[in-house]
Amino acid sequence: MMRPSRFGFVLLLFSMVLGGCAAPIHRNPVPRELVLTAEVPGMPWARFIGDHAYAGRGNDLDDRRAEYTRQLRESGLAREPIRFLAVSGGGQNGAFGAGLLCGWTARGDRPEFRAVTGISTGALIAPFAFLGPEYDDALRTVYTTVETRDLVRQKGKLEGLTSDSFADSSGLYRSIQEHITEEMIEAIGREHWRGRRLTIGTTNLDLMEPVYWNVSRIAASDHPGKVELIHKILLASASIPVAFPPVYIDVVAADGEAYDEMHVDGGATTQVFVYPLTLNIGEEFEAMRINTEDQQLYIIRNASFAARHEVVEARSLSIAGRTVSSMIRTLGIGDMFRMYLGARRDGMGFNLAYIPPSFTLEETEPFDKAYMNALFDVGYGLAKDGYPWETKPPYFDLAEE
Repeated sequence: MMRPSRFGFVLLLFSMVLGGCAAPIHRNPVPRELVLTAEVPGMPWARFIGDHAYAGRGNDLDDRRAEYTRQLRESGLAREPIRFLAVSGGGQNGAFGAGLLCGWTARGDRPEFRAVTGISTGALIAPFAFLGPEYDDALRTVYTTVETRDLVRQKGKLEGLTSDSFADSSGLYRSIQEHITEEMIEAIGREHWRGRRLTIGTTNLDLMEPVYWNVSRIAASDHPGKVELIHKILLASASIPVAFPPVYIDVVAADGEAYDEMHVDGGATTQVFVYPLTLNIGEEFEAMRINTEDQQLYIIRNASFAARHEVVEARSLSIAGRTVSSMIRTLGIGDMFRMYLGARRDGMGFNLAYIPPSFTLEETEPFDKAYMNALFDVGYGLAKDGYPWETKPPYFDLAEE
């Protein structure tokens, strides 16, 4: 997600003021009473919604546990240390996370992650992180060679007012199609059968809830639409509301009728996630007799936690943009607290990386190649030298006093 004050939320204000002129796009949304029953046709296992993941699942959940246990035992992963990776949103700041992963490889002690999750720009990093160092060159290319004009086309005012966004993200979609290849998706599917998981978050805007997509399971399936669906999930997770078009996903509800869901940037509901707190992963692993002696959670926050001073113009758009930037910053801090408390409850080590306050270069456009290269180098250098992972969220010591 790019800095809201620079682009996205200026457009948001325009839509609020002038939206009455817009011609609505025809939709067939899921009725309120059926929203929790909707699923992608032929893929009932493809996702779960917010904290509703385990509500009323019964025998289905038992079957999933049994399948997961079998996969881990057959692959030998049940005896291995557990390493989870969560990659946050941050727009072009994702160059930091990309650099960190590549630098970690260069250091020589980057682990294989049992599970990888991603939101927004983190969703674009996550497939490469999941498949490991073999894909570092492709990850570097994605975050050091593109420019705004490669990914985004700003629409004319009239077109923006009469459509569902002020910019066209078809360039971003083409980039996803180019770099997340069918071969790569098949490789992700093979890792799923070993007991590894890749999960991507989007936001169902009708429901105002996060949706977590089991991308590795989708990749492992023989569904003919899996490649297109994965590409749409990645695009949706990175689609800033109003700035970029929502992604409409076709679903079928319990009444047997076809509907559409509007999905946007996963960062609209959470900046980073690993698993719902309704799931006690420590107890789950113990019940499945999986080694829990060494569990570590790694979080890459593609942002700085330091408050950045900036004189705000006495204009409504400037005030709104700065306000939303502040809200996103504090949401990210809150996510760190949530994940830390969950990890501590579940007996999992907490390891946090984020953009250091010493990095003060300013971007000049939404996807500034010089800025992204500089940030990639920062992440790379820190990781190659042995990243000094934080073991608590920012400001947590103050909360304990």
